[in-house]
Amino acid sequence: MDNGSEFISKTPDKWYYENKVELDFSRPGKPTDNPFIESFNGSFRDECLNVNGFFTLADAQKKFDHLQEDYNNFRPHNSLGDMSLNEFLSLNEKSTESLQIACPKLGKRSG
Repeated sequence: MDNGSEFISKTPDKWYYENKVELDFSRPGKPTDNPFIESFNGSFRDECLNVNGFFTLADAQKKFDHLQEDYNNFRPHNSLGDMSLNEFLSLNEKSTESLQIACPKLGKRSG
């Protein structure tokens, strides 16, 4: 995770400890330590948070669900040859090579 101020609260810290969750922080000022989530967070902010108002938790959930449906089923992803995530997974479900492309840390190739 990054080093944002939201991660210094005592309540989550207690929960992590009690549930034996080991935290792994990226280096300050180094978004390239976790590029996949940084890319997703940018898209999520641009395509959802910055363009919607949220009136209730149910309203927010409905909008998040819609974004997830689009993100997984219809949105082309450059890193997947402009296929949607589910299209890529269905074409490559038996291939370990697909895991290397989608998650370079799992494979022996460098990113």
